Amino acid sequence: MDLASVLTGKGEPLEIYQMITPCLADIRLFTDQIEPIYRASALLDEEQLDRFRFALVRLQIHSDIYRNEDLEQAQKVKYTAQVIEKLVYGSLMMEPENNFGSDS
Repeated sequence: MDLASVLTGKGEPLEIYQMITPCLADIRLFTDQIEPIYRASALLDEEQLDRFRFALVRLQIHSDIYRNEDLEQAQKVKYTAQVIEKLVYGSLMMEPENNFGSDS
């Protein structure tokens, strides 16, 4: 499955995906695209922002599922999706739990 399809899922693609897919293919493009992606996200309405967040989550899940096929590429895709999600939303929906220092 190509990553543009992962971003889109079962819905209609958002225009912002066209800015992200080249970065997924070549992470070196990401540094130049991060600000335009952020600015484009600010123009999304609430429903589009929700769809966009789930697109980023889908990328992270896809990366985890297929990491054994190409670990380096999976890490790049997950990194890209997580940086965008943190920048746009302030946190990760699937934040890893930190169990250090817990009493359980």
